[in-house]
Amino acid sequence: MIERYLTPEMKTLWSEASKYRAWLRVELAAMDAQADQGEVPREAHTALLEQTGADPIDDAFAARVAEIEAVTRHDIVAFTRALSERYGEEARFIHHGLTSTDVVDTAQNLLLGEALTLILADLDALREVCRVQALAYKHTPTVGRTHGIHAEPMTFGLKFLNWMAALDRDLERLTAARKRIQVVMLSGSVGTYAHVSPQVEVEVARAWGWKAAPVTNQTLARDRHAEVLAALAIFGTTLEKISVEIRHLQRSEVREAMEPFGKGQTGSSSMPHKKNPILTENVTGFARLLRGFLTTGLENVALWHERDISHSSAERVILPDATAAASYATRRLTGVLRDLVVFPERMLKNMNDLGGLVFSQRVLHALIDEKGMTRETAYDLVQRHALKSWETGEGLRDLLAADPEMPLNAAELDEAFDLAWYLRHVDDIYARFGM
Repeated sequence: MIERYLTPEMKTLWSEASKYRAWLRVELAAMDAQADQGEVPREAHTALLEQTGADPIDDAFAARVAEIEAVTRHDIVAFTRALSERYGEEARFIHHGLTSTDVVDTAQNLLLGEALTLILADLDALREVCRVQALAYKHTPTVGRTHGIHAEPMTFGLKFLNWMAALDRDLERLTAARKRIQVVMLSGSVGTYAHVSPQVEVEVARAWGWKAAPVTNQTLARDRHAEVLAALAIFGTTLEKISVEIRHLQRSEVREAMEPFGKGQTGSSSMPHKKNPILTENVTGFARLLRGFLTTGLENVALWHERDISHSSAERVILPDATAAASYATRRLTGVLRDLVVFPERMLKNMNDLGGLVFSQRVLHALIDEKGMTRETAYDLVQRHALKSWETGEGLRDLLAADPEMPLNAAELDEAFDLAWYLRHVDDIYARFGM
């Protein structure tokens, strides 16, 4: 991910030094379990713990690995040689019986798990903003639109409540995906445990509160990673759904809500009047990226025989970038919703601009329920005047009242055009969320 779109936490997490710290954590955990099995000296593990604690892996170590890899053309070999240089004699017991993928895949799961934890925290923050705004605009009337056309009255708070419910589902998916990749693979070449005891894998998994992979070849199955990317892609669609709504509401013809516009901010290099929804457009772009990352993740599932590395180059890009993009986009949208500029008066004006057409269904039901009309007759009567209202701009209530065939009296028409009737169950909906 380019610097512009990296959060500080993701930048640190996906750095080279962080990757090597994760690799070392796997190596030391395996060595600890091997010492319990009598496969390596306990003294060597103890000494390495002390050395690595006093002199942890840093950017200088990462640079040294890069220098060695330029010669070896193998990252794990470069890593283990750099460890030997840095920590000396005891490092010879590191990577005992393991193959490269044991370390890389298990460490990658560590990093993915931490990245998802960061994203879940970002999601929680976004959800909380939706909750606060849902309460703030719980009874703020606005027009609901279907197909982009005015439909019926609702409240602005219900939009936030719907987004909050979608985020709850995203939380479930991302939590399940994080659980899916919390597995340890330490089975050696082609997954036979020929050079490392199966108990080592079990002990490391138990120590971390994870699971040991029940069976592997030389690569952890990539459907797990695809599931993570799928959860992130779906989460991205939620972010996009919210963003597209804000973008529509900010259109000049609508102007019911808009992104915050800071002091000194400019919207165009040529048109000084412009206030553009650039933040939510940005989030929409990230959602597209997340869907693209999923495509690559799905293609990574099918590998040759017990192992190939066709997935490796792709994952070096898509896993850091997908998690970084999700975190950045979530934080950006959280700021937009927190500081959203809302125009309730404009919402009422827009609702009334069509002369009461949004109340047509209430009139229809009154004719059926109170006057005994057939649905077809009532529908034709209301539609005839509604279409005339569309064409002439005359108010629907006035047209209905002037029709000698209209059986509803003035009081009954007033009741049918009562805004409060449409919002009477809002509290019941909120109660489902304990709000």
